[in-house]
Amino acid sequence: MKDKTTAAILAIFLGGIGIHKFYLGETGAGIVYLIFACTGIPYFIAFIEFIIYLTMSDAQFNAKYNRHQSGRPMMSQPMPVLESSREKAATLCEMKKQYDAGVITAEEYEEKRRKILDSI
Repeated sequence: MKDKTTAAILAIFLGGIGIHKFYLGETGAGIVYLIFACTGIPYFIAFIEFIIYLTMSDAQFNAKYNRHQSGRPMMSQPMPVLESSREKAATLCEMKKQYDAGVITAEEYEEKRRKILDSI
Protein backbone atom coordinates (compact mmCIF):
# COMPACT_ATOMS: atom_id res chain seq x y z
CA MET A 1 0.00 0.00 0.00
CA LYS A 2 1.42 3.32 -1.07
CA ASP A 3 1.73 6.10 1.48
CA LYS A 4 1.06 9.73 0.60
CA THR A 5 3.70 11.05 3.01
CA THR A 6 6.34 8.85 1.40
CA ALA A 7 5.23 10.02 -2.04
CA ALA A 8 5.46 13.65 -0.92
CA ILE A 9 8.95 13.19 0.57
CA LEU A 10 10.16 11.46 -2.60
CA ALA A 11 8.64 14.26 -4.69
CA ILE A 12 10.41 17.03 -2.79
CA PHE A 13 13.84 15.36 -2.56
CA LEU A 14 14.04 13.09 -5.63
CA GLY A 15 11.13 14.34 -7.72
CA GLY A 16 13.35 15.96 -10.31
CA ILE A 17 14.37 12.54 -11.52
CA GLY A 18 10.89 11.04 -11.12
CA ILE A 19 11.44 8.67 -8.21
CA HIS A 20 8.03 9.53 -6.74
CA LYS A 21 6.38 8.55 -10.02
CA PHE A 22 8.08 5.15 -10.00
CA TYR A 23 6.97 4.70 -6.37
CA LEU A 24 3.36 5.46 -7.32
CA GLY A 25 3.44 3.00 -10.19
CA GLU A 26 3.50 5.62 -12.94
CA THR A 27 6.55 4.24 -14.73
CA GLY A 28 5.93 6.11 -17.98
CA ALA A 29 5.82 9.46 -16.21
CA GLY A 30 8.94 8.51 -14.23
CA ILE A 31 10.85 7.87 -17.45
CA VAL A 32 9.72 11.23 -18.86
CA TYR A 33 10.99 12.92 -15.68
CA LEU A 34 14.35 11.16 -16.10
CA ILE A 35 14.64 12.21 -19.74
CA PHE A 36 13.91 15.87 -19.02
CA ALA A 37 15.76 16.09 -15.68
CA CYS A 38 18.55 18.17 -17.20
CA THR A 39 16.07 20.92 -18.15
CA GLY A 40 14.92 21.57 -14.59
CA ILE A 41 11.24 21.37 -15.53
CA PRO A 42 10.61 18.11 -13.62
CA TYR A 43 11.99 19.71 -10.42
CA PHE A 44 9.38 22.45 -10.64
CA ILE A 45 6.56 20.00 -11.42
CA ALA A 46 7.67 17.69 -8.59
CA PHE A 47 7.50 20.61 -6.14
CA ILE A 48 3.91 21.28 -7.21
CA GLU A 49 3.11 17.57 -6.86
CA PHE A 50 4.68 17.62 -3.38
CA ILE A 51 2.15 20.29 -2.38
CA ILE A 52 -0.70 18.39 -4.06
CA TYR A 53 0.16 15.16 -2.22
CA LEU A 54 0.23 16.95 1.14
CA THR A 55 -3.10 18.70 0.57
CA MET A 56 -4.84 15.66 -0.92
CA SER A 57 -7.13 13.79 1.47
CA ASP A 58 -6.27 10.21 2.36
CA ALA A 59 -9.43 8.99 0.62
CA GLN A 60 -8.50 10.80 -2.60
CA PHE A 61 -4.94 9.47 -2.48
CA ASN A 62 -6.09 5.91 -1.84
CA ALA A 63 -8.68 6.08 -4.60
CA LYS A 64 -6.07 7.23 -7.08
CA TYR A 65 -2.96 5.24 -6.09
CA ASN A 66 -4.10 2.27 -3.97
CA ARG A 67 -6.86 0.88 -6.20
CA HIS A 68 -5.12 -2.44 -6.81
CA GLN A 69 -3.74 -3.24 -3.38
CA SER A 70 -5.52 -6.61 -3.15
CA GLY A 71 -4.37 -7.63 -6.61
CA ARG A 72 -7.73 -6.92 -8.23
CA PRO A 73 -9.44 -3.63 -9.00
CA MET A 74 -12.05 -2.35 -6.60
CA MET A 75 -15.64 -2.52 -7.81
CA SER A 76 -17.27 0.84 -8.33
CA GLN A 77 -20.28 -0.12 -6.21
CA PRO A 78 -19.87 -3.39 -4.31
CA MET A 79 -22.84 -5.50 -3.32
CA PRO A 80 -23.75 -4.91 0.33
CA VAL A 81 -22.96 -7.69 2.75
CA LEU A 82 -26.28 -9.18 3.75
CA GLU A 83 -26.20 -10.83 7.14
CA SER A 84 -29.54 -12.52 7.48
CA SER A 85 -31.98 -14.37 5.27
CA ARG A 86 -34.56 -11.66 5.99
CA GLU A 87 -32.23 -8.99 4.65
CA LYS A 88 -31.63 -11.09 1.54
CA ALA A 89 -35.36 -11.59 1.01
CA ALA A 90 -36.01 -7.88 1.48
CA THR A 91 -33.27 -7.04 -1.00
CA LEU A 92 -34.72 -9.49 -3.53
CA CYS A 93 -38.19 -7.94 -3.11
CA GLU A 94 -36.78 -4.45 -3.59
CA MET A 95 -34.91 -5.54 -6.71
CA LYS A 96 -38.09 -7.13 -8.09
CA LYS A 97 -39.94 -3.84 -7.56
CA GLN A 98 -37.16 -2.00 -9.40
CA TYR A 99 -37.35 -4.51 -12.25
CA ASP A 100 -41.14 -4.24 -12.47
CA ALA A 101 -40.88 -0.43 -12.50
CA GLY A 102 -38.31 -0.59 -15.32
CA VAL A 103 -35.49 0.87 -13.25
CA ILE A 104 -33.19 -2.10 -13.87
CA THR A 105 -33.04 -4.43 -16.86
CA ALA A 106 -33.81 -8.14 -16.79
CA GLU A 107 -30.10 -8.93 -17.13
CA GLU A 108 -29.19 -6.69 -14.18
CA TYR A 109 -31.97 -8.20 -12.09
CA GLU A 110 -30.90 -11.79 -12.86
CA GLU A 111 -27.22 -11.07 -12.22
CA LYS A 112 -27.88 -9.44 -8.84
CA ARG A 113 -30.44 -12.11 -7.91
CA ARG A 114 -27.93 -14.89 -8.64
CA LYS A 115 -25.26 -13.18 -6.53
CA ILE A 116 -27.61 -12.92 -3.58
CA LEU A 117 -28.92 -16.47 -3.90
CA ASP A 118 -25.39 -17.88 -4.30
CA SER A 119 -24.43 -16.32 -0.98
CA ILE A 120 -27.14 -18.21 0.94
